[in-house]
This record gives sequence, C-alpha cells and structure tokens, in this order.
Amino acid sequence: MKAGKLRLPRFFIINMTESNFRLSLLGPWRRFFQWLCTLLLLLIPWFQFQGKSLLRIDLSNFSLHIFGQILRIEELYLFLIFCLVFGVGFLLITMVFGRVWCGWACPQTTLTDLAEWFSRMIGLKLKDNRLQGAIWKKTLAHLFFILLSLLVGANLVWYFVAPQRFFSELASGSLHIGAWISWLSTAVTVYLDLALIRRLMCSEFCPYGRFQTALADQGTLTLHLPAEESYRCIECDSCVNTCPMGIDIREGFQIECINCGRCLDACRKVMAPGQQPGLIHYNFGTEGQGVKALFNPRVLLLSVATLVLLVIFVFAIGNRQVASLKVSVSHTVSAKVLKDGQLATFFNAWVNNRGTQPATYRILARSKSEGAPLTLKGQTSKIVIEPGNNRKLDFVLVTTAPDSPLPVQFVLTGPAGEEVAITDAQVSPVRSH
Repeated sequence: MKAGKLRLPRFFIINMTESNFRLSLLGPWRRFFQWLCTLLLLLIPWFQFQGKSLLRIDLSNFSLHIFGQILRIEELYLFLIFCLVFGVGFLLITMVFGRVWCGWACPQTTLTDLAEWFSRMIGLKLKDNRLQGAIWKKTLAHLFFILLSLLVGANLVWYFVAPQRFFSELASGSLHIGAWISWLSTAVTVYLDLALIRRLMCSEFCPYGRFQTALADQGTLTLHLPAEESYRCIECDSCVNTCPMGIDIREGFQIECINCGRCLDACRKVMAPGQQPGLIHYNFGTEGQGVKALFNPRVLLLSVATLVLLVIFVFAIGNRQVASLKVSVSHTVSAKVLKDGQLATFFNAWVNNRGTQPATYRILARSKSEGAPLTLKGQTSKIVIEPGNNRKLDFVLVTTAPDSPLPVQFVLTGPAGEEVAITDAQVSPVRSH
C-alpha cells in the first residue's frame, strides 16, 4: 500500500494473490454502522442507570439526566462544560474525519437511505430526486414516510418524556399538549424532508458541509481518486452512477461529497474481474503523508483542548455535592418579636437531592457568634426527597433579639448525620417605630 493511504482493517482490503482474489466492500459495514447509530438513538431513552434515564432532559424539574447523574438548573456550569466538551470534540472529529459523519452516521443520510430503499423495493424509480412509478406505489411510499416520521418525532420526545410514560399517557389521552406539538411538528418536518427534499438537504441546505470545508486541512480524511491512479480509469462512470449526491469523484474534492464510500465500492466491483484493486481510496490529506498528516498544530491543539475539558468535566461531576441547600429570609412574612422578647424570623429553604437514591435530610442552625442560642421550628427534620428532586420548605428561626445583624449558618445533614451542604444567612434586628 502506498504511503498516504489510510490503513484500513483487513476486511476492508482486497486480498489478491496469484490464485486467490477476494473483494471486500465498505457498504455492509456502513449500513451496519448506520443501524447501530439508529438503534442507539432509539434505545437510549429506554435504558436506565441506577433507576434513572440514561439521557433525558426533565423540563418539569429543570434537570438533565446523564448516565446516572442528575444536573439541575443551578448546576448550569456543568452543562456548559459538557457543551464545550461536545463542541470542541465535534470540531476535532470534523477536522480529522471530514464528512465521514455525513455518509456514515448522520440521521438525515440514514433516513434518506431508508426511504429510497423502500421506494426501490416496491418498484419505484428515483429521477432528479423525484419518485417515478404508479400512483398506488407512490401512495404506499408516502405512508411509509409518514410512519417513519412519526417514529422519529416520538423518539425526539422520548428524550424529554420517558417512553414508558409517553405511551401510558398517549393511551389514556393525557399526553401533555407540549409533547403533542413537539411530536407532530417534528413528524411533519421529517415527512416533508423525506417526501420532497431528501438529498437536497445535504447538497443545498445543510450548513455542515460548508462548515467542514473551513476546518479541512492537510490531515483531514478525504475520499478521492489519486492523480497517480487516474491513468488506470476505464471511464465506466460506475462511480458517478452510484453516487447519491450525483457528483463525479474524478473531478477532485467537492463540497457535496458525503464520504459514504459508494463510489469506492463501485470501482472495486468494476476492477475486480481483472484482478485489479479499486482506484478510489480514503486518505488522510491529499499530500501523501498518511496518518502522519494528523500531527499538525491545529489537530494537536484541538486534541489537547478536548482532553482538558473532558478531564475538567469528569472532575467536576465526581466532586459535586450530593445535595444543595439554599436559604433566604421570607419576603412575605415579617420577623416578629415574641411575648418573651425573643425574635422569630421566617425563612424559606430549597433542598435538592443530587444523588441517585432517595435520601432523608435535616436542617440545623448554628450561630457564628458566641452566646446566641438558636431554635428552629417547622419542618426541618425527616425531609425525604427523591433523587433529582427539589423541595421548598418554610421554617422559623427563634433567637434572642439582636442589636445588630446576627450571622447564622444553616447546615444540611444527610441520612447518617453527615454534613452535606452549608449556607450562610443573617438575622436582622427589628427596629422599633
């Protein structure tokens, strides 16, 4: 194999000897990868880790469920770090693998492949991105598009409403109007895409191809016919006829190419009878450096940034508090001086269980000044909260009426009496009028 060509696994290579010639194609592996990605998207909402969804946004509790962890809105910084990891990592993947994402993993490509496969299976032909054939066959194809669109729309909703709850509320007619709107609007959008747009989305509307062009460098994986191999081309046009985007790979890199590898397979099939390898290859860059082309400043810088952000995210998740406590003086009930001269100050508290199991908490109060006894009245003990849930509590702090602001510390203790969260507050003296 010449320098500069991607060294693919053995099952991707034509094994050629004097007495044996075996042709291996990328098509089956691409379809396997597409199905794997599709099944993951469909099944992830169904899976649970420690009793919680593997990945779900819970709008009712303003929280994100991610691999057993529950991030509430007050932990937005963790979500921002996660978005940075995802964004920088996506840039890195794009810079290294180019538009292989488009041809091998993008849901748009997978849905279009599935729609075109079904259309051909029932005897329809595709010409200029339009279905050609009998009316009843077109009707059957559109019914398939509708069912597929409803599944895609429901799958999106499952990342916000657990699928078990979705089907239960759907059967009972109690599904929230927001879920209905999201489901049907997504389904209509996907249907219009499958019925009218399909490949035009990749060539005309999707911004990713243009975005990827700006990121491509000398190390980006590309699919092309090397100049030194062009003399062997027999001008059969198989690569052009099989290309879903309708481009000619022999004309060099083109923004419409989705790196699906169909032209590579077509060329291999044509050259196989003459026991010749295909002319089209995946290569890192176009300068013949091979994998070495990846060792350039842009790729290395993005790799380091992705790794650093990932370490920060994992460290932040691993060291986050298992519970949080927020306390503030009530704005609806004023402090009162009791008959014995003590001061009753009304507080609101919010307790959040960030763990993965139900827990029982207790709120304690301690003065930051000596000689200031504190008494709590209200529901400050046996506070049971489900994982990921937030609970508001009201209680009263009774203390000797201070002459100046009295700093107070509230402590949240866990099931074993351990301190899990601490917050500061202040008791203000009551001014006589």
